[in-house]
Amino acid sequence: MLPRSGDVLHVTRAASVQFLRPIMFRVIRVLDWPTYDGWLWLDGYELNAAGDAVSRRSIFVQQAGLRQLPATPAPQGTIRTRRPVARTPVRVG
Repeated sequence: MLPRSGDVLHVTRAASVQFLRPIMFRVIRVLDWPTYDGWLWLDGYELNAAGDAVSRRSIFVQQAGLRQLPATPAPQGTIRTRRPVARTPVRVG
C-alpha cells in the first residue's frame, strides 16, 4: 500500500526502529527522494489522540510496516455567534 495524501497511518517499530513509541501520522505527500528498496520518505503531521496535528515531520519508514487507520472525522466544535463590535469615530491629529 503506497500512502496517499490525507491517509492516517499508525507508525510503529515495524515501520522503523525510531518509532519505539508509536505515532499517528497524517500524510501530506510521499517525497520523491532516493531510498532503499521498500523504504519511503513521508511528509506530514504527527497527530495527538484527538486527531489534531501537533507537529509537522518528514519520516523515513518501511512501506510494509505501515498500517492505515480509518480517517478521523472533522472535529465537531461548538458554533458561537460573535457579538457586533461597537464602532466609534476616531479622532485624528
